[in-house]
Amino acid sequence: MNTSELAINGGTPVRTELLPYSRPLVEDEDKKAVQEVLSSGWLTTGPKVEEFEKAFASFVGTEYAVAVNSGTAALHATMSALGITKGDDVIVPTMTFAATANAVVYQGGTPVFVDSDAGTLLIDPTKVEEAITDKTKAIIAVDYAGQPCDYDALQAIAKKHQVKLIADACHALGATDGGRTVGSLADISTFSFHAVKPLATGEGGMITTNDKHLADHMKQFRNHGINSDHHERHKTGSWFYRMDFLGFNYRLPDILCALGVEQLKHVPNWTARRQEIAELYDKSFAEIDGVTPLGKRPGATHAYHLYVVNVDGLSASRTDIFDALRAEGIGANVHYIPVHLHPFYQEHFGTKEHQFPNAENAYEHILSLPIFADMTNEDTADTVKAVEKVCAAYR
Repeated sequence: MNTSELAINGGTPVRTELLPYSRPLVEDEDKKAVQEVLSSGWLTTGPKVEEFEKAFASFVGTEYAVAVNSGTAALHATMSALGITKGDDVIVPTMTFAATANAVVYQGGTPVFVDSDAGTLLIDPTKVEEAITDKTKAIIAVDYAGQPCDYDALQAIAKKHQVKLIADACHALGATDGGRTVGSLADISTFSFHAVKPLATGEGGMITTNDKHLADHMKQFRNHGINSDHHERHKTGSWFYRMDFLGFNYRLPDILCALGVEQLKHVPNWTARRQEIAELYDKSFAEIDGVTPLGKRPGATHAYHLYVVNVDGLSASRTDIFDALRAEGIGANVHYIPVHLHPFYQEHFGTKEHQFPNAENAYEHILSLPIFADMTNEDTADTVKAVEKVCAAYR
């Protein structure tokens, strides 16, 4: 048995079954809550929606929370509530998933991309300041991988220029900054409950804010722009409704809200477990040449939706290393292709290569390694062993 030869070259893999980079954890009480809703008669637009919203707002420390059916819908509803329209610019980091920028485009606005800090891959506040013009209406900061951005610096810039600050916190539920909970650090914060996120309902999202006017608009926006939903009319014994503006069907069903209520209870313990895994990784990778974890901001805690490393100084490309790790049974992934490199944005917004060197350099070298709440120490050790094996082969 050849344990030193890479599996991609015919050697024995570290694992025979692929370890995914992430996966959801559904506990027995989560399943029970969903079953109760299935028997309740309220599969959607029912009481579980408000229950989930109140629990979530309490968890992050805001006055209001609005449930929607995806993180993308959360961003879109936010852009609508802020009145983003043709001629408006919104600053967006290019190192993010496309949905962050797409939500601006949905409303007719223009995403203005900026570079990220090379060490953390979080939006660089100095680049934000440089990008602001009279057309700028908002800033979207992305808590990349689960680490909160420097919201003190970003809030100072937003207030100076009288623009709104939005946190795309889809990775960061459970994280804090200076003791403050993610979800309460910006004017509006958005979350995703996609199947691989820290809180997973399959699909789903949430928006948090202390502004009642914005929250009311977003609740109406998720329901076609109609001023009341079926549960509200049921409680008042009324049938009448009116559509005040063009909205979308972005409602989150009670089935998924019930799952969300229960999943939310697990978030502190699940976050702590991912932090433990990250600490094991940090200690191990400090001894391995060729792999370097992303930097961490002082005073902030990291939710570790993703554990991202740079693989550099090796004789193989990131793609080669990715392929080799997959062959060893480690489900590495890449997050993300910078948005300005996507053909859509190059064609319609004139973005080009070499505009944002930190993001582009990172994209050539980053990998996301497995991390999720029920991952074992043995799984972690297998990942480290595979990374060490691959780095040794390509060093």
